[in-house]
Amino acid sequence: MATVKKSAKKAAKKAPSAKGIKYVYTWGNGKADGNGTMKALLGGKGANLAEMTRIGLPVPAGFTITTEVCTYYYDHKRTYPKTLRAQMEAGVANMEKIMGYKFGDSQGFPLLVAVRSGARDSMPGMMDTVLNLGLNDKTVAALAKATDNERFAWDCYRRFIQMYGDVVLGVQKLPTEDHEPFESVIEHFKHEAYGKDVVDSDLTAEDNKELVARFKKLVLDRTGHGFPEDPWEQLEGAAGAVFGSWMNDRAIVYRRKYGIPAAWGTAVNVQAMVFGNTGKNSGSGVAFTRNPANGENVLYGEFLVNAQGEDVVAGVRTPDPVSGMAKALPGAFKELMKVRTILEKHFKDVQDVEFTIQDGKLFMLQTRNGKRTAAAALKFAADMVKEKLIDWKTAVLRNPADQLDQLLAPVFDAAEAKKAEVIAKGLPAGPGAASGKIYLNADRAAAAAAKGEKVLLVRVETSPEDLRGMIAAEGILTSRGGVSSHAALVARQMGKVCVCGASGVEVDYEKLTVSAGGKTFKEGEYLSIDGTAGTVYGGELATEPSEIITGLIYNKKASQKTEKFKNFVQLMEWCAQATKMGVRTNADTPEQVKNAIAFGAEGIGLTRTEHMFFEGDRIDAMREMILADNETHRRAALKKLLPHQRKDFFGIFKALEGKPGTIRLLDPPLHEFLPHTKEQQMDLARKLGVKVETIMHRVEELHEFNPMLGHRGCRLAISYPEIAEMQAQAIFEAAAQCVKKGIEVQPEVMVPLVGYARELELQVEIIHRVAKEVMAAKDVKFSYLVGTMIEVPRGAVTADEIAAHAQFFSFGTNDLTQTALGVSRDDMGSFLNSYTENDIYPKNPFASLDTTGVGQLMEIAVEKGRSTRKNIKLGICGEHGGDPDSVNFCHKLGLAYVSCSPYRVPVARLAAAQAAINDGSKPKAAKKAPAKKAAKKAAKKK
Repeated sequence: MATVKKSAKKAAKKAPSAKGIKYVYTWGNGKADGNGTMKALLGGKGANLAEMTRIGLPVPAGFTITTEVCTYYYDHKRTYPKTLRAQMEAGVANMEKIMGYKFGDSQGFPLLVAVRSGARDSMPGMMDTVLNLGLNDKTVAALAKATDNERFAWDCYRRFIQMYGDVVLGVQKLPTEDHEPFESVIEHFKHEAYGKDVVDSDLTAEDNKELVARFKKLVLDRTGHGFPEDPWEQLEGAAGAVFGSWMNDRAIVYRRKYGIPAAWGTAVNVQAMVFGNTGKNSGSGVAFTRNPANGENVLYGEFLVNAQGEDVVAGVRTPDPVSGMAKALPGAFKELMKVRTILEKHFKDVQDVEFTIQDGKLFMLQTRNGKRTAAAALKFAADMVKEKLIDWKTAVLRNPADQLDQLLAPVFDAAEAKKAEVIAKGLPAGPGAASGKIYLNADRAAAAAAKGEKVLLVRVETSPEDLRGMIAAEGILTSRGGVSSHAALVARQMGKVCVCGASGVEVDYEKLTVSAGGKTFKEGEYLSIDGTAGTVYGGELATEPSEIITGLIYNKKASQKTEKFKNFVQLMEWCAQATKMGVRTNADTPEQVKNAIAFGAEGIGLTRTEHMFFEGDRIDAMREMILADNETHRRAALKKLLPHQRKDFFGIFKALEGKPGTIRLLDPPLHEFLPHTKEQQMDLARKLGVKVETIMHRVEELHEFNPMLGHRGCRLAISYPEIAEMQAQAIFEAAAQCVKKGIEVQPEVMVPLVGYARELELQVEIIHRVAKEVMAAKDVKFSYLVGTMIEVPRGAVTADEIAAHAQFFSFGTNDLTQTALGVSRDDMGSFLNSYTENDIYPKNPFASLDTTGVGQLMEIAVEKGRSTRKNIKLGICGEHGGDPDSVNFCHKLGLAYVSCSPYRVPVARLAAAQAAINDGSKPKAAKKAPAKKAAKKAAKKK
């Protein structure tokens, strides 16, 4: 890249002067320009380094180049502000003063620096880092002389060339390679020199000199240029590479997954090196102040004696547990335990720290809020409330809503696991159970997953380039690396099952095989891993529900006694105290309703009546109705369906225990109920006693080019009013039956696909008439509501007219998204990736609401609906009701409830509570968590 000085001159001609803007913030010796609140400007790493310095922790001096420079860099054709170079020189001078060394000094001890990224939100492993920067053929000799440790000096030089060559010069594995080129050189040399694989710390000074020579040749062969000797050229190159890595493929994929805006940019942190590889009284490590996998309150992490930090996190070596420091480096361990307490009290959250011990002295290189599994987040929050570190509202916010379903994820069936053979053991890095076909390459894993396969990504160690495969995989297995490795860190954040450092697993990239326990498995064959226990099994294992499921739904006493179950119930109780917006469920059977209520659902937001027509012989009666050529025959067929529907609705109302239930009238086009193969049509003809030609003709008659926009929803009931009559009669007769049995009932009848007020008006007339007839015939009274789904744009923009006939609106955001975007949910797979990769869709619009497009239609409908009917009940029943971002948007719109599938109810409840806490909303009413009530009620029944 061009030097900072040259690029600044070029930029100055096109850009306004940046004179007076501070781009470099220094820290060291107890003083810092910035602080922990400045993450937007300094990135998370820079802000926290400044904060640790301010509170007196041992942090090597350094400086941060702000995120504004990253923005400038991309806005001005990868050039830099004019004043940046001078500010960087001042930052280096400050480091030299504090550390007592000179940058590029070839006579005394040279100042070496680490160059690291620093996004506002932590993006572990996604961007680039360079250590030992400042070494060249002269300064390495000076370092060896100053330390009287030639092996150490050349070890640092070898590491620097490898990292700089990879990160800055682009010497990375080719598409045809499964192994990193520098690592391949090291492995070949070790086998050539020693006949076996030895640890890096066993390499001599002469070995490292030879590797430096081979690395330089690799750089020359791959790039056509020699390795740069000038320290300032190295620093400029490394800073440019970090800014450039903000837009690398893995960073983009990561940002897309976690919703991090590209506009935020990254900072660059330049920090004086301290060395963990000077001998047996030195080392490096990564630790969490509590266990990020299960939440246990112990210092958790790893360290390596005589190693640099990259050895720990890269997964190339399997480190030792950090608890081993108590024996290996007792003084430093004692100091680290003090720092652990200071950090948690100051930041009031679990911290992920990097540290180095140089000749027995502890240095802190980083702290950030630790990534954690859902199980760990739950325990952290509950424990910290008990410890009075945080309050209960903060505890609610500390549990990521989009990870909560990890707590409901299955585990291996205990009986199956007991019978299965454990073929290897590793480190439990991501809890849960996963079985899948093994793939040794991230691209192949992603391709297989796209075809619907369950996949396990198996690697010697993972690197950030493997991110796509990690996202696609059910679980991740590595033969090297520890619980602080890239694989473990990313797996925990994603909620992936992960086993790391399974040394008994041999991965052969050339033969595409995995060997363990005396068995060999080819790519595409099954393995199973338990990320809670760290065990690896051959073949595919069956799973069973988690203790949350078995405790709430199946009333298993042993599950209800577990800490995880109790903490989950406590979290849901806190959510109930905070929530303003209700959460309902989309459910079609009494069993689904019961499950949802056990999770805390406040009613049904959507029952799809068409799902009831497919059970047993009902489909035949439905088909008879469709095939009828006049109203009399249709009514005769509908009469057969009526008792089935009534029975279903009674079961649902009973399961609701007095909570409201929204029942949607028939929605899909009729052709979906007819058989389409000749064999099926002939079978139906025999059952109904009609000619097969009659059926074939009717199927052809009902064929539509675009059924989603065809004869469906309210259009069916307008053409065939008797369908709506039968369904209304079934709903109200079931309600009457409930009243007579003393069961409270709140039916809400929903008319689908309304775009014109007259469409709804016609249906409302039928529904009210039938309700009166049923109440008179059964001699009962009950309350009910009639409303509609807002799922076409015209319905949204004419909501004031429609509200004249509707007591409630429920947004059907699946179809509203399809009709607003002009995109078929079923056919978008062919272009979805292109649209997300080109930032057209920030997320899949059918998974997370398009708040700027579809959201505006919802806002219009809310405003217009309330202008006609002030107290109209508003909710959402599309699949977006279980997406945390969409739930937050619905809260801001002031909806009364969201509705989602039963197993997403806890996620929606947590998201709704977080939305209310974040904007200071008052809860609906103080109440006990429904989940807790359900558990107690189930216990009493049993």
